[in-house]
Amino acid sequence: MSAVAWQLGGGIGSGKSTVRRMLEELGVEAIDADSVGHEVLEPGGPAFTEVVERWPEVVVEGRIDRAALGRAVFASPDALAELESYTHPYIFGRIRDRLQSLGGPVVIEIPLIDRPVFADFGQIVVDCADDIRLQRVVERGMSEDEARQRMASQPSRAQWLASADVVVPNHGGLEELWAVVKAVRPLLD
Repeated sequence: MSAVAWQLGGGIGSGKSTVRRMLEELGVEAIDADSVGHEVLEPGGPAFTEVVERWPEVVVEGRIDRAALGRAVFASPDALAELESYTHPYIFGRIRDRLQSLGGPVVIEIPLIDRPVFADFGQIVVDCADDIRLQRVVERGMSEDEARQRMASQPSRAQWLASADVVVPNHGGLEELWAVVKAVRPLLD
């Protein structure tokens, strides 16, 4: 791999995807782990059968309903760990394969900390106050209870910040965020 790779993380609602898209506009290659997760859960995807056998109630018209799957697994740390045991090997394998063909700086948007497969990558953390994150997630259509459950299943804000090599504060508007991302961009080379 000739690419300089960075993990792009932060809690749900922090603005990771927005920062990833901004970095892409600034010439950084990007991989969205969530999109790769969608691929491995598609019918015929490598994790589809295991997930369907374990949680048959999340299948709607022959496809995995990701919202239903989220409700099933984010209610239980054990269920979430089980889902990850089915999906993560495939997700991480596909990401590693994609990295082989990329050069220059690459960001991998992934809402996880301390994954050994990416241990040598720098960590960019999008930081946002918990109350703002909660408001954003609810505005996207998730119930407040579901949003709080998702937030509780992820690393805390303090844990994210402790893992960071680069912090992108996202407490304001898009114009403010653009200025920060433009300032961060040269650090990624």
